Amino acid sequence: MQPILDYLAANEPRFVSELCDYVRFPSVSAQSNHSGDVRACAEWLASHCTSIGLTAEVHKTPGNPVVVARTARARGKRRPHFLVYGHYDVQPPEPLELWKTPPFEPTVVGRKLFGRGASDNKGQNLAHLKAVESYLKTGTELPCDLTFVIEGEEEVGSKSLAGFLKANRRTLACDAVVISDTGIPSLKHPALTYGLRGIAALEVRVDGPSRDLHSGIYGGSLDNPAWVLCQLLGGLRDARGRVTIPGFYQGVEPLSRFERRQLARLPFSEVAYRKFLGVPKLSGESGFTPIEQRSARPTLEINGLTSGYQGQGSKTIVPAWASAKITMRLVPGQLPQKVLQYAVAHLKKLCPPTVRLTVERGHCGDPYLVSPSSEMAQAGLRALQAAFQRPPLLMREGGSIPIVNDFKRILGVDTLLLGLALPDDNLHSPNEKFDLDSFALGSRMSALLWPELTAAVGK
Repeated sequence: MQPILDYLAANEPRFVSELCDYVRFPSVSAQSNHSGDVRACAEWLASHCTSIGLTAEVHKTPGNPVVVARTARARGKRRPHFLVYGHYDVQPPEPLELWKTPPFEPTVVGRKLFGRGASDNKGQNLAHLKAVESYLKTGTELPCDLTFVIEGEEEVGSKSLAGFLKANRRTLACDAVVISDTGIPSLKHPALTYGLRGIAALEVRVDGPSRDLHSGIYGGSLDNPAWVLCQLLGGLRDARGRVTIPGFYQGVEPLSRFERRQLARLPFSEVAYRKFLGVPKLSGESGFTPIEQRSARPTLEINGLTSGYQGQGSKTIVPAWASAKITMRLVPGQLPQKVLQYAVAHLKKLCPPTVRLTVERGHCGDPYLVSPSSEMAQAGLRALQAAFQRPPLLMREGGSIPIVNDFKRILGVDTLLLGLALPDDNLHSPNEKFDLDSFALGSRMSALLWPELTAAVGK
């Protein structure tokens, strides 16, 4: 392995420059005005894969393109085949005024690279590509076959990828999937994520009068949609932080003793966490620690509220309508479509007859859980240990990667979640960054992973 590791170290400055090129694409999948940038990013990625020795294609889908890149297949023998998944699309950068540097002009400050998508997920998937490059450019034979599937719709629910997997099930058949799109507590605490929360999204709209009305002339004689919406939302959670939707907690299992011991190993300071968040005091579901609340318990969050006049100064009206965007993070045992059904029924029950309620269901993703004691997981832990020179941890992640359940359902394989993001990487927030030490160690981990996984398949 030494020539490979030497190659990674010697070429790190170039790798960082290439990551900057990757981050410059404003590949925002949620905004249609960036559709050209999304396509251009996919083309750049495929070209880059070709330049390092992979065969690569940009596949059209009903949505954004999927980039598929493959290592050369060994003739005359069947080797283990692993699939590496990532995404090149990014979150919208807004609010722009909170960025200290332009979001799509990557800026290196010390060992940190700032830019939208640097950590989520361009830096993480590029780390795997650099590892494979180190094999190919040093003439070192890979012990397995690899296929990269990097999509452009993860940030909007991976709407096209399941169909793509079904259509290409034969060529994508593999022994396991590897994803780096999660986090680690610190560079001193590498981790394998064995559980993800699922997601269920909806948008609630309350309509009242046919137009905005003068609040002095008409106010008090009709229900204000903004008030009604606030009351509806307030009725979804009690004073103990528990969601009040009947049936919401159906299927939720308590954490096992083993899981609690693993969570206890995670480094955590409540004071430091509070300061990092910038809040005067932490809050959440009673009876659970902050780590449990944000990774292993279901939640309901209001993501956006809109109603009435938003401009400068005052406009004294009763607004005609009010709306809210909501997502629920779900844990293993919960069924997203069922939870949405329960939520819609509860909102309709709470809504008074003085207004009209519309609930639009959004995207869903199932929770995910994989055994941390499996041969594959143990191989991942060994690669983490060797790369970071630290004992790795096991953890659950509060975020959602809906596609992992499609890999299980369509390809019939488990997924190893070997994240590289740090807690202060500001994913989905202004001033997103990627730690370049994490980038380098992640490439090293990936290079060490393939012999370990190949050996695990043979056991």
